Amino acid sequence: MRQFEFEAKEAFQKVGLSIPRGRVAQSSDEVEQVARELGCPVILKAQVLAGGRGKAGGIKRAETPKQARSLADKLFGMEIHGHLVNRLLVEECLDISQEIYLGITVDRTNRRPVAICSGMGGVDIEKVAKEHPEKIARLAVNPLMGLREFEARRLVKAAGFKGRTLLHLSRIVMQLWRVFSDNDAELTEINPLIVTTDGKYIAADARLNVDDSSLFRHKTLAERLEKGVAELTELELRARELGMTYVELKGDIGIIGNGAGLVMATMDAVHYYGGKPSNFLDVGGGATADRMTQALDIVLSHPDVKGVFINILGGITRCDEMANGIVASQKTLKREVPMAIRLIGTREKEGAEILQKANIPFLETMDAAAQLIVEKTRGGEK
Repeated sequence: MRQFEFEAKEAFQKVGLSIPRGRVAQSSDEVEQVARELGCPVILKAQVLAGGRGKAGGIKRAETPKQARSLADKLFGMEIHGHLVNRLLVEECLDISQEIYLGITVDRTNRRPVAICSGMGGVDIEKVAKEHPEKIARLAVNPLMGLREFEARRLVKAAGFKGRTLLHLSRIVMQLWRVFSDNDAELTEINPLIVTTDGKYIAADARLNVDDSSLFRHKTLAERLEKGVAELTELELRARELGMTYVELKGDIGIIGNGAGLVMATMDAVHYYGGKPSNFLDVGGGATADRMTQALDIVLSHPDVKGVFINILGGITRCDEMANGIVASQKTLKREVPMAIRLIGTREKEGAEILQKANIPFLETMDAAAQLIVEKTRGGEK
């Protein structure tokens, strides 16, 4: 479960991390008032559960309280990646000397947390990893022992820091580890961590994603999710109402599978052949033909989807039911895109026959299907 920036910063404050002076506002009047209290210039930051706010116009600088109000008038009500802006975080501007990236996430391949540090903060860490991999230091954390101070120092040193900076950053890494462990996080990061001109270390931005499986330990978050105020996108809400797990990403290939492990493996296969998933949907066990039709409708409602990879492992889920759902969907879908389909398991022979009669391609292996959908989306074939 993703947290808003202001919520993540509240969690940061609890462990002693410094954040900018600021406050959340829910009206233009309130924005102007906060700007007067803080003293301008100030930064207005849209509070939405989506990345890329700055590029989408969701972060603005105001030089005066009146300008802050004027900008707020434009920001309130705008939509950023499907999320409506109804709250702004108004913060003081910082005098920046240096920007640093710090993060902790889960390395699912090695089944342990990994701490990350880079001197290239303020930039998408994925872009840094691609263009300047030598600028990123990583440290695998023993999940039983937790992150220890000497390991934090080793991480920061590997990122190229030394002296008093190394000591300051090591302490902040340990504080970030507390946020990660105390909140059962899947990801927490500071990007950027600002070093000000007078030598202060301040978390200018904050991200915190809590593992849904741990929500029974975080009752406030669980209640927020149950009340539906987590500001899910329209497609996420539709999937949730149907009891399906749906997640939006940044590629152009939609993925449908049954079971979290299979869906993750399917995404890995798509990545291996050079593709990028745009979204994925887990239909769960025992899915029916109607459920598959609903799943396709949700996945194809995402405007970035250029192709769909359906990967079903039949157990209690029957492959012929899935095939019937795919065939039925052809009559109702609003648009056509290339598809790669792999069904294996219970009644797979019957499922294959249903698809063949409808002239829908069917592949026997996950690798073959992944390779095909990547080729089709790249080539624009139908």
